[in-house]
Amino acid sequence: MAMNRVQFQKGLSMVHFHAQYGTEAKCHRALYRARWPQGFRCPACGDRRRSTFRRGRQQYYQCRACAHQTTVVSGTVFQSSKLPLTTWFLAIHLLTSTKTNLAALELMRHLGVCYRTAWRLKHKIMQSMLEREEPRRLEGFVQIDDAYLGGERNGGKPGRGSENKQAFVIAVETDATLEHPHHAVIEPVRTFDNATITDWAQRRLAPEAEAFSDGLGAFRRFVATGHAHTVLETEGGRAATEVQGARWVNIVLSNVKRALDGVYHSVKQHRYARRYLAEAAYRFNRRFRLHDLLPRLTRAMVLCKPCPEPMLRLASNFLH
Repeated sequence: MAMNRVQFQKGLSMVHFHAQYGTEAKCHRALYRARWPQGFRCPACGDRRRSTFRRGRQQYYQCRACAHQTTVVSGTVFQSSKLPLTTWFLAIHLLTSTKTNLAALELMRHLGVCYRTAWRLKHKIMQSMLEREEPRRLEGFVQIDDAYLGGERNGGKPGRGSENKQAFVIAVETDATLEHPHHAVIEPVRTFDNATITDWAQRRLAPEAEAFSDGLGAFRRFVATGHAHTVLETEGGRAATEVQGARWVNIVLSNVKRALDGVYHSVKQHRYARRYLAEAAYRFNRRFRLHDLLPRLTRAMVLCKPCPEPMLRLASNFLH
């Protein structure tokens, strides 16, 4: 088997991580650059002029035009956190540098914090990934499949429509040869009915996208939304991964399910599946630039609004 060069990328080693982000001052500078890559701009009026002062351990920036005071973490997902920035950056590095996913329990052991803190960290980071992936629309040739996660409870109806399982749509954009995957969208849905699939297609498929899917009845709505649609005859199991037009969506689906089942032994699918699936999509869509994952995710996190724990624990699967 040929070597997969994507998997053999060096990424950011722990040695280089500590050299770049090993102190609070280095993390503060990295966060400043992520939030204001072109230099300071007042969040209130947009003016560039500012003065600085310290209050306790926190450095403040005061706008000289409107006197608005802010910090590098104000209005971001980092806001109100009592953790050192070094802990935040180590969590980001651990979650982006591992080949597989990292559960909150393992994150707790690496960071030396309690489980509740590790859970909040992980879900805030995943929320940033989710918001970054939210506007993505797939173009060109798109392989689409329906799938399920779970279930959480024993008993109940088996198979499609089970109350123990979380339905989701997975779609992979490929080139014209259908041989090279580019981007993926992985998103939970309430059910596979006409209204749900129509809404999904309108949000996630670019107007010129051509859909390839199996014969699920609701997928016929792709034609109604103005997209060319090819229905594929596929068999279950390994044979499905070899069908032209369905190969990559089945491979990515298999990898996602294996990663979730192997790492997260107890996930509330109906409440948090949206974040876990967004994490998988975020990592897949940036797999060619592992070395840049940390600064790119830091940028996403300073663009993400504050997410206190009560908000994180609300059911987040269906925002549309």
